Formats: sequence, C-alpha cells, structure tokens
Amino acid sequence: MVEWKRTFWAVWFANFTAAAGMQSFLPFFPSHVESLGVTDRAQVELWSGLIFGAAPFSAAFLTPVWGALGDRFGRRLMVLRALLGLTVFVGLMALATRPEHLFLLRLGQGVFSGFMAPSITLVSFGAPPGKQGRITGSLQVSVALGAMAGPLIGAGFGTAIGLRPLFLSVAAAAFVGAIVVLLFAREPEAEQRDAGDEGGVRGVLAGTLRDLRDVMANPVVRGAVVLLFAMQFAFGATKPLLELFARDVLGPDGPDPVKVTGWMAMLMALASTVSLRAWGAWGDEHGHRRALVICAFVAAFALGSNAFVHFLPQALVWMLGLQLLLGFGMAGVSPSSYGLAGEEVPAGRRGGAFGVLFGARTLAMATSAWAGGYLARFVGVSGLFAVGGVGILLTLAVLLRRWGGGSSGGSGRAGDAERPAEAPDRDAVAASAR
Repeated sequence: MVEWKRTFWAVWFANFTAAAGMQSFLPFFPSHVESLGVTDRAQVELWSGLIFGAAPFSAAFLTPVWGALGDRFGRRLMVLRALLGLTVFVGLMALATRPEHLFLLRLGQGVFSGFMAPSITLVSFGAPPGKQGRITGSLQVSVALGAMAGPLIGAGFGTAIGLRPLFLSVAAAAFVGAIVVLLFAREPEAEQRDAGDEGGVRGVLAGTLRDLRDVMANPVVRGAVVLLFAMQFAFGATKPLLELFARDVLGPDGPDPVKVTGWMAMLMALASTVSLRAWGAWGDEHGHRRALVICAFVAAFALGSNAFVHFLPQALVWMLGLQLLLGFGMAGVSPSSYGLAGEEVPAGRRGGAFGVLFGARTLAMATSAWAGGYLARFVGVSGLFAVGGVGILLTLAVLLRRWGGGSSGGSGRAGDAERPAEAPDRDAVAASAR
C-alpha cells in the first residue's frame, strides 16, 4: 500500500474510534447531570451547557498553538498527544461524583485533545496535490460515521448500565487509536519545519505566534474563520439541549426523548457521512468559498425551521427531516474551510492555519453551549433555533458584501486579487541562505 494511504487509513480508524466514543456520551449530559443529583430544570440546562462547552473552550485557545508547534516538531506527534489526552481525561470522568468534576475534566480534555486538525494536517501532506478538499472530506467521514454510531451506543449501552462504564470504554478506544497511529502512520520528514534556530522554548513560542499572525493576515482565511465561527455558534447553542427540545416537542405521552435524541444525532451524522466527501470534491472543482456559502444557506434554513416544528402535524417526522438537512449543510463546513485554507497559505504554515480554523470552531462550540444553556431559560430551546438561523444569514450577508459576492470564482484562489502579495516563506529564504 502507498505510504500516504496507509497513514490515511490509520488516522481514519483512530478518528472513527475517538468520534464514536465521544458522541456516545456528549448528547446525554442532561441525563447524566440529573444522575449526579441535580434536579432543577434550569440547573440541568446550565450545567449541561457548561460541561459540554468546557472542552471546546479550552481547546479553542490551545489548538492553534498545537497546530503551529506541529509544523515544527511533527504532526503525528500532535495526533498522538490528542488521543492520549482523550484516554486520560475521559477515563477520569468515570470517577466524577459532582457536575463540577465533569466540568474540570472537560476543561483538561480540551487542553490536550483536539484530534481533527492535526489529523487533517498529517494526512494532507502526503496526499496528491489539488485534492485537499477530497482528502479532508474523506477523513471526516470517519468522524461522521463515529458520530452516527456513538449516539446509538450511548442511548442503548448508556441507559442500560449508566455512563461510568461508558467513559472507561471510550478511554480504551482512544488508546487503541493512538497505538494504531503510532504503528502505521508516517510523516514526510521534509515537510516538518526546522525548529533548530528558534532560540529555545521562548523562540519557538515567538515563532509560533508570528506564524499564526501571518495566517490571520490573509483576508480570505479570515472570512472563512468568521463564517465557520458563526455557523458553529448557532448550531452549538442548541446541541447540548437537544434532549430537552425533544421532551418539549413530543410531550410526556410521546416517544422516549432519549431514544429520539439518539436518532436525531444519528440522522445528522448519516447526512454528514454521505455528503462530506462530495462537498470536498465539489469544492475542489467549483471553489471552496462558493461551497461554504451554500452550506451556510442550507444550515441557516434547517436550523431556523426547527423553531416551528411544534406547530406542525407529525412533529417527530419534521424534527428528523430537519436534522438530515442540517447535517447536509453543516457537513460541508469543514472540508470547504480547510480546503480554502490549504490553497491560501504556504505548506509550512498549514498546521497553524488548520489550527486557527479548528480553534474558531471549538471556541464557538464552547461559548455557544454556555450561551445556549443560559439563554434557554428566557427564549426556550425553540427560540435558540430561530436566533441561530437568523444569525448565520446576517453573518453571511456581511461577508458576501466584503467578498464582493464571494460565491463567484472557481476556486479558493479566486481571492488572490483582494489578497496582499505574500512575503517570501521564511523557511525557503533560510534554506537558500544555507
């Protein structure tokens, strides 16, 4: 097997096991919080949002730094760091006896985990040129499949014997994934940044921050970061409260809201699975910026429409159908934004660029989960859906005006005319000097 394909499949397997494990308990924090002794509905909502958002909050600030450090010391090392972080902190969640314990462990998990960005960076370097969208989409199919299997595992296994044994199983699965990456994944040595002349730890950190600043100076990448943040924020405000939303819509005499929540999460993951690679390939052919705009329109419509399902006959059918549509729209966000960034930045800073995108998404996940848990008491979960859909549309309108229509142009490189001329890559200059 070609070496880059062996690396791809090793990372694909590790991502699948980690995603399936995480999604087996993430949608069910309300029930777990209640099992820890919290009974007040407002407190359940608040703690569910806080615990859910803790990991992405801390990851948002560390992931860009981890990504830029990976450009210097190796992306495989960053993948292993993330998987081992999951092993330790998720395993310790089995010992939690209070919501505060889960909150602190989720914060620690976010500091050391975050496996998607380094995984994409590692695989993209060995892949053939011009296929960044396809590779990103194909790799994220593993996460989508894991997200589809995880809620079903959690709804069955978790409700039968509780989440504590589930936490230990997830930790074991992440450790197995780390072993697979260690044994089978390889990284091209030539693609690693030379950190030998950085002047110790202080110099490495200074160079890392300088690289991140250079990435954010690119207006096209900066626009993708803003739209990615807005979409994830709108979606993330409702995600940890989906079980409560099902309770409200279906009523006390309706189907089991835990099982319905599992099915909703599974259907969204199914839509992502069947469309992720297609979004990446379409973006490679027609432009990742154009794909990102279409994704935003679809996600805004699906998200906002959830606010009205309780007025419709067959509300359960509408809930499930809108989750499929939302999954289709959100599926294209990552391959489009990562593909766009891969075209816009030099190869030696790609890890940092991917880290910035992942950091923006995780920061949105964290802050939106907290905001959703707090605001739900005032506008309800249905109101959060409506506000989220409108928020995406307003953000998109502003960006389209700044991009001059944005959806025109065949590729992410169409933004070259509005982008200042890039300074020569410092690594290339240093190499020529030597």
